[in-house]
Amino acid sequence: MAVNDMTKLTLGPVAYHWSAETRRDFYARIADECPVDDVYLGEVICSKRAPFHEPDLPATIERLERAGKRVILSTLAEVMLKRERKATEDLAAMDAPEIEINNAAGLFARGRQPHRIGPFMNAYNEATIGWMAAQGATHVCLPSEMPASAIAVAARAARDLGLGVEVQVFGRISLAVSARCYHARAHGRTKDNCQFVCEEDSDGMPLRTRDDQPILRVNGIQTQSESYMDLLPETPRLVADGVSHLRLMPQAVDMVTVAQIFRDALDRRVSLPEADAHLAALTGDAGLSNGFYHGEAGYRRIAIVTSA
Repeated sequence: MAVNDMTKLTLGPVAYHWSAETRRDFYARIADECPVDDVYLGEVICSKRAPFHEPDLPATIERLERAGKRVILSTLAEVMLKRERKATEDLAAMDAPEIEINNAAGLFARGRQPHRIGPFMNAYNEATIGWMAAQGATHVCLPSEMPASAIAVAARAARDLGLGVEVQVFGRISLAVSARCYHARAHGRTKDNCQFVCEEDSDGMPLRTRDDQPILRVNGIQTQSESYMDLLPETPRLVADGVSHLRLMPQAVDMVTVAQIFRDALDRRVSLPEADAHLAALTGDAGLSNGFYHGEAGYRRIAIVTSA
């Protein structure tokens, strides 16, 4: 029997500048093979990337929906330019698919029409979640830095308001977005003349300390964790605390297998220790971390005793 038959697996939006062909192949596999319930699409990090894959969106949406997936379109996390405001307004005006808002500009444009709240909107406490619900939010993805105790309080408040509650359980953590593009700057280019150098790093550009230790990843204007968040062992507690949706962030690994590992563990077809060992082997040198969930430094890996 499943940990919770209502627990849904979701696939977050691709954060990186993957080529159009890579995205098409990726979402074809997701549609045909991946045991996720919801799929988030759209450019969240850099508006300059959007024209490369937006023409494929209608076909991608149709294929995913035909495969039984629910599609949600995500807005930009940072809106600074007039064209970015216009793109956000256009997206916010849509009735279908569902919309995930990641920036206050999108929240303003959407008004009180139903929408989801993305992880960039800083829904850290029950008061904020209550205000968001009053503005039309139907679902909230909590920030990845929240510890277990805060997640439980926020999930309870959201559940009492009838909102879905989502938590990222796999993938690099978004730590910051900036007005500057450090990806371009690292290659001696400006943000306006970046020549899309970020396409060279399909899993982010490694950032190392002066003594050559990996510490962070740079993805355009976004700073990410070096390690992949892994809350697979913590999923029973997340579900018990009222989290209804578990988010997997796309990385340069076999995401179909990642999703299957989580699904098998949730449905108790595989024990949690066995599933987590499989995940660690699949992700290789990337490293796994869960520090934030346990109230520690985010990069840390805290071992827990599991009963399954």
